[in-house]
Amino acid sequence: MAELTIRSRRVLLPDGERPASVHVRDGRIAAITDYTDGGGTDLGELALLPGLVDSHVHVDEPGRTEWEGFATATRAAAAGGVTTVIDMPLNSIPPTVDVDALECKRSAAEGQCAVDVGFWGGAVPDNLDRLAELHEAGVFGFKCFLADSGVPEFPPLSTGELTAVAHRLAELDALLLVHAEDAHELGSPAGGSYAEFLATRPERAEIAAVRTLAGLAAATGARMHVLHVSAAGALAPLAGTGLTAETCPHYLTLAAEEIAAGDTAAKCCPPVRSAANRDALWRALADGRIDCVVSDHSPAPPELKRGGFDSAWGGIASVQLGLPLVWTGARRRGHSLSDLVRWMAAGPARLVGLPHKGTIAVGADADLVAFAPDEPFTVDPAALHHRHPVSPYAGRRLTGVVHRTWLRGRPVDPAAPHGQLLRRPGSPGAAAPATPPRAASPGAGPLGAPAGAVPPRAATGDAPARPDDKEPT
Repeated sequence: MAELTIRSRRVLLPDGERPASVHVRDGRIAAITDYTDGGGTDLGELALLPGLVDSHVHVDEPGRTEWEGFATATRAAAAGGVTTVIDMPLNSIPPTVDVDALECKRSAAEGQCAVDVGFWGGAVPDNLDRLAELHEAGVFGFKCFLADSGVPEFPPLSTGELTAVAHRLAELDALLLVHAEDAHELGSPAGGSYAEFLATRPERAEIAAVRTLAGLAAATGARMHVLHVSAAGALAPLAGTGLTAETCPHYLTLAAEEIAAGDTAAKCCPPVRSAANRDALWRALADGRIDCVVSDHSPAPPELKRGGFDSAWGGIASVQLGLPLVWTGARRRGHSLSDLVRWMAAGPARLVGLPHKGTIAVGADADLVAFAPDEPFTVDPAALHHRHPVSPYAGRRLTGVVHRTWLRGRPVDPAAPHGQLLRRPGSPGAAAPATPPRAASPGAGPLGAPAGAVPPRAATGDAPARPDDKEPT
């Protein structure tokens, strides 16, 4: 017997959108049957999406909890339809560069999380001999910088250190995440305008970094993922390399020409580029050159966002707004909700190796979102749940409202958080694997009609930001 049944005329299944009933037992999807197979919660025309997976979130607890914390970040995530977050290894103190620091993170997060949370590890110059034990402890992969990260406790890798890390992670079959900006192509901030800031972080910095990574991946066999691609030109060197790539809602929404003087809420690294570049990123999403869209939620206290573009902290907090931001742009360009699910749920889940997340399929976790795709709203910073409601989207009219979020079949209640702390599948202490998720056709029996789950695809990549720009991303 199902413990929960949710019906909708618009259920986003792996093979498309259609009316269906989703039956939940023991926190997993037990069956998917006809919409008319009665009972439960009827969403009518509200779309039922799988919970989104955001693999790029900076939760700064412990150490910089005044910037962001697990309670506030995961509350914002749930409000935005995100049910799984993977936390970046910086800006917390200590950074997640050894097992002791990972345990500090887990202790800080315990009992606070409204959604499920996993952790990336960090690769820094002095922890090459600790990567294996950190991998064994359950991190989902490793992030590195090739230039200054913006915080002193997370230094960048030299070319030789990057090569050594790549060889070691290839031996471990671990993911390497890279912030891809070549430090040699970055300039020093010389003025407070956006145009002056943009000139210090040119497109060629991303292109050069991606070329370096492509050569290193070929030489070492390491799996690499390029984080937060802002320059469409950086995608050409990725072709045929096996590297994966992501972009973020701000690069798909904002444009350099539209950033007002002094609007440092829009500062991030790599930077928001031209409207033409934005359109090229959308085309890359459509043809599969970009694998997923994730937030790079990078908050800071308001006082750090003040000043000119040469001195303000770089980082945009958008874990709550990613879904409507991307959907607003996607529907305008003729994309479907199925495209959205592929970019923001299935894609990131595949990247981190969580096949039971990001899909509505028999055997998957019952992480579900009731979404009104045609409902407009205006962004009110006071309605944002992350710690500091600073946003470049204040006053922006968007389309798409999250009405309700379920985590493993239970409604998310920030007052009674039931998020779990995740470990990399296969690592000691990770949840035992269940039967791989299977699609199910309306009218199918309790197990549904089998359809092979897409195997996880790994990645790596992340090059550093400059200290002057103050943005660990």
